[in-house]
This record gives sequence, structure tokens and C-alpha cells, in this order.
Amino acid sequence: MRLVIRYFFKGVRALLGPILLAADRLTAPRGIRRDPQTQQHIDALTKSLALYHFPTCPFCIKTRRTIKRLSLNIETRDAKNDTVNRRELLNGGGEIKVPCLRISKEGGSEEWLYESDEIIRYLQTRFS
Repeated sequence: MRLVIRYFFKGVRALLGPILLAADRLTAPRGIRRDPQTQQHIDALTKSLALYHFPTCPFCIKTRRTIKRLSLNIETRDAKNDTVNRRELLNGGGEIKVPCLRISKEGGSEEWLYESDEIIRYLQTRFS
């Protein structure tokens, strides 16, 4: 029975995934327009951030849309299809759960922020 349920949900994801990605591309939000100097400063601040995600995860799509809406240049790392990124997420954050924002701080320490709402709140507070 467990096997049947697993394959059922894999089938659902296989059907809905491309639809979610297409809808995301077709309805992509516009980013904030900033003067070049301010945008350059924000781009420098976002170099210390990386978002680990699965391409078709609804919570990851929500987080990526906020990043686009805020015009942030945050590196995205596919933790589903790239084994190196998946291993980094597991070793650094402690679990394979997405979305996850890795925040590299001065001095070499890192903070791993899970949950889309917490990530969005952090980004809006810091970059709005």
C-alpha cells in the first residue's frame, strides 16, 4: 500500500510540476526599480545569501517570487537534482528541507533559515 501511495504522489508531482513552473513564468512579478547605486549596494549584500530549493516546490516558488519582487540577486541552488547542493544543504543545515536560505555572516559563521514565511519576512525586513 505504501508503494502505491508513493507512486501516486510521484505521478501527481510529475503532472503538476510543469504546470506550476509555467504559471510562475507567465505571472512573474515585476521587481522594484532602484537607482543603480542602491541596487549595486543591495547586490553586494546579497552575495552572502544562497537559496536552496526544489524547482517545483510551491513554497520555493513563493520564495523565489518574493526574491524577484524585491529585485534581489540571490544565488539559487537546486537541491533536488544537484547532489552537491543536496549534500551541502544536509551538512550545513542539518536536514534536506526546502526552501532554505543560507546566510553567510562575517567571521565565517553561517545561519540556515528554513520555512518560506520566515525567509520572506527576513528578506522584506532587510531589503524593503
